[in-house]
Amino acid sequence: MKIQGISFTELAARFGTPLYVYDGDVLLQTLSDLSEALHPALETFFSLKSNPNASVFATLREGGAHAEVSSLLELRTALLAGADPRNIIFLGPGKSDEELDACLEAGIYAIVAESFDEVDRIDELAAGRGVRQRVLLRINPEFTVRGSRLTMGGKPRQFGIDEVQVLGAGKLSSRWRHAEPAGIHVYMGTRILDTKVVGENTRYVLELADRVAAATRIPLEAVDIGGGLGVAYFEGEEDLSPASVAREVNPAIDEFVRNHPATRLLLEAGRYLTARAGTYVVAVRYVKESMGEFFAIADGGTNHHMAAVGIGSVVKHNFPVRLLNRESTDGELQRWNVTGPLCTPTDTLLKRGAMPSLRAGDLLGIARSGAYGPSASPGHFLGHGFPAEVLVRDGVAHLVRSRDLPDDLLRKQHLYGGVESPENTRDGVS
Repeated sequence: MKIQGISFTELAARFGTPLYVYDGDVLLQTLSDLSEALHPALETFFSLKSNPNASVFATLREGGAHAEVSSLLELRTALLAGADPRNIIFLGPGKSDEELDACLEAGIYAIVAESFDEVDRIDELAAGRGVRQRVLLRINPEFTVRGSRLTMGGKPRQFGIDEVQVLGAGKLSSRWRHAEPAGIHVYMGTRILDTKVVGENTRYVLELADRVAAATRIPLEAVDIGGGLGVAYFEGEEDLSPASVAREVNPAIDEFVRNHPATRLLLEAGRYLTARAGTYVVAVRYVKESMGEFFAIADGGTNHHMAAVGIGSVVKHNFPVRLLNRESTDGELQRWNVTGPLCTPTDTLLKRGAMPSLRAGDLLGIARSGAYGPSASPGHFLGHGFPAEVLVRDGVAHLVRSRDLPDDLLRKQHLYGGVESPENTRDGVS
């Protein structure tokens, strides 16, 4: 019921609920364990999409992680957190000119292009600035990943260029004057919990890199093998062991490095690095019984933690949930539904989960919630806004994101035909 010696009750009293709490020690230890196990040539790039909080990334950057970003805000966040532009890559299927220009201005290491059309646009924009930009070609592989909870390739996708198209494109090394194809990127799938699948994916990507280089004459300055390392959330799942991942991956990396000693090798990790470090803390407002089932209605739910609701699953699976504010003396556990404040029956954090007898005022912690929390949730539904976020470093709790207040959300609205608000006048909007 504590994090680095600080009780969750104290954190809730100080910062209010709902609240996301991140353990900086867990962030750094997870990164360290992975880095020490994997081949030293493999660089870890943190996927900010999994948790775009600047302080979370700043902590990981201190531990040696680089940045993989997919929006202008994520790029600016990485730079704010101190990332070296030479250690930033930008990917995503629908980049705007504004985003591409920002990449060129910052001088990031590589833009991951998802189509030949995009490479053309990068070439045009780079020409306008009189610069050359390194590009990694994202490839949609023929190979279909097994054991992935979300497959990102091997089918018709908006992501990447089909493998057969790249291999049949002819010489690409001199096709563009200002965009420089300099390697490939492949992302096979996500939330993989089978180390043999991770190894199989890695070997396929490295073999594909050699075939692409031979067919297109592009240099292999960098190869991004993607990632997709999973985290166990549900009953019957087990976390990946860094040592077991290394046993599958390192031999393939070692062989590739012997043949390509100057090639930079990139591994993307988002969920794996942050999920276990985060706890979503909610307070029970009311308890009730309905048709023989127990309900605890909390002050947060789907609006902040869509992943815990199990969207996309046929059967609702529960994230681990703990009672944080007291030791239970009630003995026998009961089956509880923990729901949020929203006007929808899907707003359910826990479905018939075994819990002690709950009461109003209890604090509940949804564990393993450090990835795809607020940023992947409909925080504006019913106007509740997003929660505060706290990072604990060296036994000290730091507010790293203020919670949204009604005034914050109303400030962005402009009532047409009405009386101008002072905020609108200051913004120059009428």
